[in-house]
Amino acid sequence: MEDWAKIRYLRRQGLSIRKIAAEVGCSKKTVERALASDAPPVYKKRASSETSFTPFESRVRALLEQSPTLPATVIAQRVGWCGSITWFRDNVRRIRPDYQQADPVDTLIHRPGEQIQCDLTFPAGGIPDGSGQKVAFPVLVMVASYSRFMAARVLPTRTTADLVAGMWALLSTSFQAVPEQLLWDRETGIGQKALTQPVLSFAGILGTRIQQAPPRDPETKGVVERANGYLKSSFFPGRDFTCPADVQRQLDEWITEVANQRIHATTRKIPAVAWTVDKAHMAALPPYPPQIDVLRQVRLPRNYYVAVDANHYSVDPRMINRIVTVHAGLEQVVVRAPDGTIVARHERVWGTHQTITDPMHAATAKQMRRQLATPPVSPQAIEVEQADLNIYDRLTELEVES
Repeated sequence: MEDWAKIRYLRRQGLSIRKIAAEVGCSKKTVERALASDAPPVYKKRASSETSFTPFESRVRALLEQSPTLPATVIAQRVGWCGSITWFRDNVRRIRPDYQQADPVDTLIHRPGEQIQCDLTFPAGGIPDGSGQKVAFPVLVMVASYSRFMAARVLPTRTTADLVAGMWALLSTSFQAVPEQLLWDRETGIGQKALTQPVLSFAGILGTRIQQAPPRDPETKGVVERANGYLKSSFFPGRDFTCPADVQRQLDEWITEVANQRIHATTRKIPAVAWTVDKAHMAALPPYPPQIDVLRQVRLPRNYYVAVDANHYSVDPRMINRIVTVHAGLEQVVVRAPDGTIVARHERVWGTHQTITDPMHAATAKQMRRQLATPPVSPQAIEVEQADLNIYDRLTELEVES
């Protein structure tokens, strides 16, 4: 088609048939036929020839008509296929759509203030944990469905406590508002058959609703899914990170300066500008922050350490054999005595199997061991005046004389 148009164009420019043939790279007869035809050439599709799959096609179609989702390997066994399984799969893939039920997808319309979609994404290759190793830390991504305003937070784990803490961190800092609903998938930490109790409590305090997308329905949360793809294609590749805090710093800068300032391909609006309308229809944050730290009470053992995510944190050894309360947040691990006094405060470490010791705790333990190892001092001998027993003899003599 392109050659036909080019031939006629060059002829109109006054070129000879020989020069046109040399310019286009074809024979002179081809040029003559193109000039003689007033309509573009029509290429008829060559009749398909029989292949090794042709004798089996009718039986394959019969099986697909009964069971459109039947695996290609099972179909191959039932029809007696002995050739290449890859070739068989390609042919089954070609004809399977003829028997699959249509699954129409509606265009979702999002109202301002209605929804923020949430999901976890895992950067390829992992994130440095600060000790030289790369770990598959999850990144919580939240996107306002109407404005496409987004925020993200790197989390140490995908446990319920860290997911709730991550949602609160983004809602209270980046969004500073509460939508009508937070949309999740069937993430284990959020709930499979039912929402977990901490998630229900969190939603109740915020006055919002946690909605879960139906299984195998990616279109429902397509807004955040596309944001995940945007991060994986435009943020993580080609960057160097030293630790999770460095990832978070670069991520915040990029989202603020790039992601929320670009013209969104779907809405044709700048997310940061559209967010003003979106936020105006959302509720305010609760007057008091929800309890998001993990609370756990344990009796402090002799080694005066408590465990959080397979890491061990030291506690004031004077609390040995007493019940202490462990508060584990995204950034800190705090331990309190029964009267509420803080007996340990550490930055939460990422990764596992690390031991974190406060030098003051180690010094106190050393002093306590030294005191126990020192033998008790025996009391000093006290001199007591001894009684003169001769007085009894003199008394006896006096009685005899009398």
